[in-house]
Amino acid sequence: MAGHEFFEPADRKRPVAEPTATDPLAASEARPSCDPAFRHGVVVGFDGSTSSERALAYAVGMAHRSGSGLIIVHVANRLPTTVWAGCEPPVFVDVPDHRTEVLGLELACADHLSEVPWILVERGGDICHELEEVGREYEADAIVVGSTHGIAGRIFGSVAGRLTKRARRPVIVIP
Repeated sequence: MAGHEFFEPADRKRPVAEPTATDPLAASEARPSCDPAFRHGVVVGFDGSTSSERALAYAVGMAHRSGSGLIIVHVANRLPTTVWAGCEPPVFVDVPDHRTEVLGLELACADHLSEVPWILVERGGDICHELEEVGREYEADAIVVGSTHGIAGRIFGSVAGRLTKRARRPVIVIP
């Protein structure tokens, strides 16, 4: 069974702590429960680029061989408000990103995804943090990402490089 599900970016889903709660940190860290069919699945970062398409193809094969689900993660853009208003301090805002909807429709029509159950998760924020967070939430067996071949990756550091240094689960980088 193939399908997709759109989630709101992570920073919009944080519940407000109840005044009667004994542990406010526990309430703020609470997340909606994940579909058990995707526990111990394979997380893959996907943005529609050529390298992310290769990573997706590898992740589909990996999920198919292990009999698990595929969690496709698209991290939406977030920009500092200083870009927009030129004021201090830098606060991050969500930029409307309709790319997730377009990617979801493209993925729904993809023949190679019919081999495994999959969902599409949208998040907002730092790509490395969000991929690791989704991996933690779903207790993923691995995170698959494509390598960066651009100048931005050389200047700011690639997502794959940063993720391999901080992740607490196996990271597979597809060239």
